[in-house]
Amino acid sequence: MIRPLTTVLCVDDDPDILAVVSLALRSLGGLEVHVASEGRTALGVLERAAIDMVLLDVMMPGMDGPETLQAIRANPATSTLPVVFMTARVQLYGQANPPAGVLAVIAKPFDPVSLTSRLQRLWAEFHASPA
Repeated sequence: MIRPLTTVLCVDDDPDILAVVSLALRSLGGLEVHVASEGRTALGVLERAAIDMVLLDVMMPGMDGPETLQAIRANPATSTLPVVFMTARVQLYGQANPPAGVLAVIAKPFDPVSLTSRLQRLWAEFHASPA
């Protein structure tokens, strides 16, 4: 039996996106949500908190999404953590074929009401796929 998704880290440099994701996942989904406004902060959160899944913005100043993903994958403690990209540039990071190391790509803007159920489906798919 798959344990439920309970804790999500949302990484985005847009405070409005962080607020919408936090509100949607907490209020509508009953999830614990940690937030970070950039990649380096996200890596620190991953060291301190037990995170089930990362929602990661692709385009951020400083350490961008792909660089943050690379650092997550390089750390043995987080190397298998499911990571979902969020981006307005879906033409570069296709939803049908996510980049290597990425579970899925969610296009911005996204529907906050259905975000929790979408993440729950991705969580189930992640645990159903062979290692």
